[in-house]
Amino acid sequence: MSTRTELPGLPSGPLAGVRVVDLTVNVLGPVATQILGDMGADVIKVETPAGDPNRDTGPRRHEGMSAMHLNVNRNKRSITLDLRTAPGMEALLRLVESSDVFVHSMRPAAAQRLGVGYEVIAARNPRIIYGYGPGYRQDGPNRDYPAYDDVVQGESGIASLMAQVNGNGPRFYPTVIIDKLCGYVLASSIAMALYQRERSGLGQQVQVPMFETILAFNYLEHLWGGAFDPPLPPGIGYVRLLTPHRRPYQTQDGHICVLAVNDDQWRRLLPALGCPELVDDQRFATTDQRVRNYDELYGIVGRQLLLKSTAEWHRILDEADIPNGPVHSLQELLHDPYVEQTGFFERYVHPSEGPVVTPMVPVNFSRTPGGLHRPPPRLGEHTHEVLHELGYSAEDIARLAV
Repeated sequence: MSTRTELPGLPSGPLAGVRVVDLTVNVLGPVATQILGDMGADVIKVETPAGDPNRDTGPRRHEGMSAMHLNVNRNKRSITLDLRTAPGMEALLRLVESSDVFVHSMRPAAAQRLGVGYEVIAARNPRIIYGYGPGYRQDGPNRDYPAYDDVVQGESGIASLMAQVNGNGPRFYPTVIIDKLCGYVLASSIAMALYQRERSGLGQQVQVPMFETILAFNYLEHLWGGAFDPPLPPGIGYVRLLTPHRRPYQTQDGHICVLAVNDDQWRRLLPALGCPELVDDQRFATTDQRVRNYDELYGIVGRQLLLKSTAEWHRILDEADIPNGPVHSLQELLHDPYVEQTGFFERYVHPSEGPVVTPMVPVNFSRTPGGLHRPPPRLGEHTHEVLHELGYSAEDIARLAV
């Protein structure tokens, strides 16, 4: 696979021309601002002299340029400012004047203490879209509580869902699902606010609370009988997802994932599994009946799939037009033929870090495609460049240098 030596530098995505002031750290906020950058926005990452803590999270060739930093900070420029000083804060506010979006990772009370609360920023630029992802709604009693992915996984029911299906006590998803989901929601919400501003001319504040956002995400299917008042049996929890048999199925030589979701698919799947007599079985003939007997039905599917190899089932199920696929490890996917053919992993030479790999921008716009145009920045790499754009002289920049 070819490796790009240089990146284009100039964005072409649907947000080209939008400027974002990025005071975010860790995962949630940087994910949101990276998405905006992937879509063409000029994202200016404002860091303290110590930098985003994620710069040192994970393997790295040089200090401050860890894998975690590389994966959530591409398509950004980095400047360093000491916001505890009047000149540093004034430089930030001058940047706000020429920007469209302001995003931070602080609790609201901390943002107020620092001097970057919504009222202060909006007073400097009434058209600004001001976004952040607090732990909890700001009109509730938990508004000032700290929140991290693992904590909210427990509070929101995710950890207990894992206990229901594995029987070994509560567990976290092996991914920072809440930080990443809320980062995506924050990015899309900011884009919606930008669209509304184009119609009204008015900026606004955008809050994406972690707890309530993941709770709405979980309850989409798991509210189940609780969608009615009083709840209908069996109450809370989408039964198909909670059966212990819903998992990659073991075959003679490995595992395979199989899913039928409607009557037509089940009428094809059951004969393909060697059970044509079950097509008209009253326990499984309709969606309503299957919902009541998913545990038994999935158990039958699992026992049948043990009878042949993964490759044999893949061929049989493809012929029956039943969704199915192998179980891959993340390591295997690095060299998966489909992933390589579609160019999912972009390889390029970073100016300081050498050859690096990053996932592609998966969303495709036919006329204004996003993409990779700037490598993840070194700490303060663009301080002089950005301050010069704001009208600071070389002498002013030298006095501000941190």
